[in-house]
Order: sequence, then structure tokens, then C-alpha cells
Amino acid sequence: MDQDAIIYAGPGTFKLVKKPIPTIKNGNDILIKILAASICGTDVHILANPPEYPATCGVTIGHELVGEVAEIGPEVKGFKPGDHLIMDNNLACGVCECCHTGDYNVCPNMKSLGMEIDGAFAQYCVCPETNVVKINKDVPIDRAIFAEPLNCVMGGFKKLKIMPGDKVLILGGGPIGMYYTRMFKKSGAGTVMVSEVSEFRTEYVKKSGADFVVNPVIDNLEEKVREQMPCGADIVVDCVGTLIGDALKCVRSGGTVLLFGLNSNAKQTICQCDITRKGVDVLGTFIGHNTLQAVANGLNSGLFDFEYLITHKLPLKEFGKGLEAMRSGKAFEVVLYPWDDIR
Repeated sequence: MDQDAIIYAGPGTFKLVKKPIPTIKNGNDILIKILAASICGTDVHILANPPEYPATCGVTIGHELVGEVAEIGPEVKGFKPGDHLIMDNNLACGVCECCHTGDYNVCPNMKSLGMEIDGAFAQYCVCPETNVVKINKDVPIDRAIFAEPLNCVMGGFKKLKIMPGDKVLILGGGPIGMYYTRMFKKSGAGTVMVSEVSEFRTEYVKKSGADFVVNPVIDNLEEKVREQMPCGADIVVDCVGTLIGDALKCVRSGGTVLLFGLNSNAKQTICQCDITRKGVDVLGTFIGHNTLQAVANGLNSGLFDFEYLITHKLPLKEFGKGLEAMRSGKAFEVVLYPWDDIR
């Protein structure tokens, strides 16, 4: 039988095609019926021209999903048909030095559903049991759809030693910045300030719990930070990928800078002495790292609820409309329903 799927068809190009429903090939495989999938910023970068992230021509793109177990391989132990699940789409090799030392999230042989392997913009996909976690069936689909980006955010959050009352600066008020904002507030942060240039995003940043939002185009960011945090921020998170210089100016001596954003084309000039003399911890973070179960726990409990960020709900065949909304900057979360059962 065939299914509808959105494939990468070359630089800047996608197609809605019919592809065979995937089958279980390995003992620990799970055939997932995709209840909903969402368009990530990574998908936008994949479909840029030239592409900012590589994908294999003909592969089904997409990697953020909520699914239901349709069929299990003979070695699957923790799932049965009908269970609901969330997924980490990144498949580490398991045999390299990084994997053996526990740092599987930076495996040099990593392959990803939605880039090299058929992914989520379809009605079914296959994923190994090792990369999925069960969630309660009563968790709303529109809450659970945020699982994959939350898993990446949680990977960075896990590295931080946040204390109640900490002062936090977040550089970039896009969806990732909003996830961090709410997670910091839920974890006891005292003051959370967000730097964001878009008026459209500012309203949602405030809804996410930010105490202050600064537009660095209009105001001097460092001055605004010092007004609220005289010694600087205890923690600064760069969600953009180009702002380490601003982060070092605004962090307090002995504070922590977390670098989340990715931009391989951007180059910054920094003074290493600013790090050494101030005794600043600079941490890099990439995707989730043994954090997917924690995300499931937060979704099950209602702690992670970002439904207010869903700006578009579309059938799978209207992927192009959702993509353009993401490209225009007028969308946060675009949810696609492959069975046309828009909730």
C-alpha cells in the first residue's frame, strides 16, 4: 500500500508524492502511525537554496511527530500497538568513541529521520525502539507535538546548574527562546530577560513568562541588562548562534554562557581574555542527551504546555502553505495532520 509523503526533491524543492508504507526490517523496529507532525526551522533550512542542512534527495523530510504504535518488531519489549509515543529522530551509530563515552548526541556517524532516513511528513514511519518514549494517551496531541524541540532544549538545560532566583538573559525570542524562558521560570529563575527584535514575537515571549523584553536594535542591550542585573546575568543563553560576543558582555563574572543556536556560516571575533579573566563557563549544547524521558514526564504532567504557540493547523497536503508561513516569520508552530483530522 502507498501513503502520502513530502519528499526533498533537490535544492529549495519539495514534492507531495505517493510512497510505499514502510515495513519493519529490524527486530527492534516500530511502525509508527503519525498522528501529527510539525514543521521545524531545520526543515526550512533543508529547503533553502542552497540548503543550509543536507538531506538525501527523495527522502521523506520532517522529524517532529506524535505517533501511535501500529506494529512492533519481535524484539520490542516496551511497546504494544495503540501506545502513543514521541521520538528522538537522531540515530547514533553506537560503536564510535563518542557513543562509547556516552556522548552519543555528537556521534560523527549520526543519521537522522527526515534527512538521510524517511521521516515524519507522511502517514507512517519506522523508528527503532531505542529512539522513542511512551506518553500517556490522554496527553493532547497539540501539547505533545512540541516534544522534539523540547528534547533539544532539555539537552542544554541539563548542563546548567540553575539556582532559585538566578538572573537569566536569553538572546533570541523565537520558539527555542520561548521554551527556555518558560523552563527557567518553572525552575525558579528570578528575572528572565529576552532580547528580541520582532514585535510579533514579543507578545508571545511575554506570554511565555519573560519579565523583560529588549529590542537590541532600539536599545543598548548591555545597558538594559545592567539596569535589572547590575553585575550581569547569572546565565546567558544564545538561541541565535551568532551572539557569543553579546553574551560575554552581559554575563556576570563567574557566570555561565550556554550556546544553543547553530549558524555555520557566521563568524564572530571574541577576546578570550573576556572569558578567562571573568571566570565564565562557556557551554555548547547539541540536541537532546538522555532527556527524552524527562520531556515525556513534563508532557504527561502538564508542565510543558506550549499550545498557544500553534499558529497554523493544516492537512499534510498543504505543507507548502505552512512552509511559506515559517519562512515569512509569521508562524511559530505549524502542525500537519496526515489523516486530515485537524483538531
